[in-house]
Parts: sequence; C-alpha cells; structure tokens
Amino acid sequence: MKDNFSAQAKLYASFRPHYPAALYTFLFSQLKNFDHAADLATGNGQVAVQLATKFKEVYATDISSKQLSEAPQLSNIIYKTEAAESTSFDNNYFDLITVAQAIHWFDFEKFYTDVKRILKKDGIIAVIGYGLLRFNTSAELNDWLDHYYYKIIYSYWDKERKYVDELYKTIPFPFTEIQSPSLQIGYEWTKDQFIGYLNTWSAVQHFIKANNEHPLSESLLQQLDKLWPEDVLYKISFPMLLRVGHQ
Repeated sequence: MKDNFSAQAKLYASFRPHYPAALYTFLFSQLKNFDHAADLATGNGQVAVQLATKFKEVYATDISSKQLSEAPQLSNIIYKTEAAESTSFDNNYFDLITVAQAIHWFDFEKFYTDVKRILKKDGIIAVIGYGLLRFNTSAELNDWLDHYYYKIIYSYWDKERKYVDELYKTIPFPFTEIQSPSLQIGYEWTKDQFIGYLNTWSAVQHFIKANNEHPLSESLLQQLDKLWPEDVLYKISFPMLLRVGHQ
C-alpha cells in the first residue's frame, strides 16, 4: 500500500469529508453482533470513532504513524501501525471490517485474502469512498473544478485513482454483495474550505514535486475569486461509493 498522506496529515484531518450518519445506520442494521470491528487504513480515525459508538472494541490500522497521531484517542479504539494487506489479527475475529477511501491503493488479492481470514463467518465488509465533488447550484464552479481536475491535475494522480473515478464499480469484490443505499456527503463550504480540501489531494503533492510550484496558479485563483465572492457559502456534495458484502 502506498503512503501518499503522511506529508499532509494535518490538512487531511482538517478538510477531508466525513461520512453521513445514514452510512453507519445502514451498516449497523446488517449486523448481529457488535464485539469487534476493524477500520483498515483508518487515516485520522474518523470512521473508527463512529464505529466505537457501537462496538465493544475497534481496531484501527494505518501504515502512516503521522496520520494515526492525528486520530482521536478513545478507550475502546486500539490503533496499530501496520498494512491492511497483512494484519496481525486472529482468524474469524471481526463482525465488521471497513476500509474508507483507501482500497484503490491496495494489493487487492492480498487484502481480500486477509479479510476472509479475519472476518467472522457472519460478519460483513464495507468498502467506502467518495467521488469528485459537485457544486449543487453553480455550473460555472463545476466547470472550473473540472478544468482543474482533468486538465491540470489529472496526469499527476497515481494510476489507482481510476477506481475512484469509476465509482469503485470496477474493483474486484469477492463477496456476496448486499444491496446498498445511494448516499451523498453534503456541506456548505467557504472558498477557503474548498481550497483546503483541494490541497489534501495526493496529485497536488506530486505536481509540486515534479514542477516546484503549486498547481493552483495565480490565474486559476483569480478565476475562482471572480466566481466565488469572499464569505459566500456554496452547497457541495460528494457522491458516495459503497460496496458491502459477506462471505
């Protein structure tokens, strides 16, 4: 698994979207037991914290100790620095395994082999993510974002980004799939929040490393300023990606 996020761990913790309550309500409705959950590639622990409201114990792993240092410390969350493809957990241990906005970085075969080992026979796995955001009421801002994403940044994404653009429909998923609801993540954002989120993209870091300059050029920011006045809130939404299944 690649570590593209240690360098901007604080940005990631501040600006990455949070999943809606409806996601957790759905996942919990599919379960019989709430003893142990695992959130693999937990990042800053946002999913683990939600699982901890329901489970006796939550194990949250990540290869980035910097990311884990930004995660909330709760008495029933145990953080471990290790790869999602080769965990140290016992066989048939978890009622729920989640992986959020990370599976596209994995070695699928190794990951799924380990999941099948550590997941209980009646447990479920949930692969979670979100796609490119949309502005709900501004075609002009969507056009600006599409230009930035597809014309400026796109070639700097790792090849695995394609699975996000394909809404996780093309990832392998060797489980009996459970029909999942169609969900979105919604916010009202200021321009600064929007720019803060863009700066969490791993492609931005790749662009800076390759060109020794930021992809958000002065001309692009001037265009954005014309479209987005200071202190104005815009409603945005992220399409959620969700694959849920059992053995």
